[in-house]
Amino acid sequence: MNIPLYYIWKNFLARKLTTGITIAGIALVVFVFAAVLMMADGIQQTLSSTGSNDNVVITRKSSSGEITSIIDRATADLISTMPMIQKDEKGKPLLTSDAVTIINAPKKDGGGLSNLAVRGVSENALKIRNKITIISGRMFTFGARELIVGKAIEERFSNIAIGNTIKFAGDNWIIVGIMDAEKSAFESELWCDANQLIQAFNRVDYSTLTFRISDNANIEQLKALFAGDKRLNQYEPENERKYFEKQSEAMRLFIQILGITITVIFSVGAMIGAMITMYAAVANRTTEIGTLRALGFQRMSILIAFLVESLITAFIGGFIGIGLASILQFYSISTLNFGSFSELSFSFALTSNVIQGALTFTGIMGFIGGFLPAVKASRMSILSALR
Repeated sequence: MNIPLYYIWKNFLARKLTTGITIAGIALVVFVFAAVLMMADGIQQTLSSTGSNDNVVITRKSSSGEITSIIDRATADLISTMPMIQKDEKGKPLLTSDAVTIINAPKKDGGGLSNLAVRGVSENALKIRNKITIISGRMFTFGARELIVGKAIEERFSNIAIGNTIKFAGDNWIIVGIMDAEKSAFESELWCDANQLIQAFNRVDYSTLTFRISDNANIEQLKALFAGDKRLNQYEPENERKYFEKQSEAMRLFIQILGITITVIFSVGAMIGAMITMYAAVANRTTEIGTLRALGFQRMSILIAFLVESLITAFIGGFIGIGLASILQFYSISTLNFGSFSELSFSFALTSNVIQGALTFTGIMGFIGGFLPAVKASRMSILSALR
């Protein structure tokens, strides 16, 4: 014989204070857990939305990121003549030779100095990366020491506005425009003329090459071509979007491990609270349990009834925690990108995986917190319970 759900719900509502405290504790833990997952997914979404699936990025093999990649000019010239690269209306290859470096800049609100990525690009950069739009000011002039900056930088760093100058590499660079990059990692960068940047830092080589691949070619053909050419086998072609997505893996894993570890520690307290609540329920309803057993309800029914109460408590707290975490979607934060060692602005992302993971974690807490009290209730003998 199964215990009616009405009885379970009625007893759940009878302990408002202890149940409310337990729900609040579980909600806090789930909020932290969901926030960690949202942060990791937000970083991944920001980097995976960077670039285009139609583009190919060339880097030196074994480089950990664009900062550590080097492509000499002779190789860049050789790659630019490949027939697999699309041409613009003037017959020039849709290719940008990028030089990437790091500078320091002061953050707003007294946040100290942080690293910013400066990307030198070629003239076809905006044609290749067509998600970049100038929302204020103008595009920088090639051949001049001018910059455009991502809007995420403008919001978080001091002295970053149109008309201001930034001094690095021994010269002053004037900001002439603000760009929007649809919340990709490019919004956390400064862009300028690649040749000007290389000259300013007394460099010779580029960091990466990015080009629009022709319709009759694919990335696998490119990889086979590079592997079979002695002049190119030390370089590696990759889909631009996949390349930036891979840059998020190390940081995403670090945040998940650190956050989940902290959350598990917090969850122990929440589970102990749920367990105390359910033990109190068993102690207060000893006579009721004996009566239910006398009326013919089986031990398994008693156990399930108490487990259901514990799970109801946990899931109410879980949904409250997820609801609170969903508010974080409207906020953006920044952190150090392990791949580029520069500032990366991103938003929290509430995905289906985050919700599923948070609810699974909630169910585990509710089950563990209610299992032992439920076992105790189910093992009570009828005679001792009625006494």
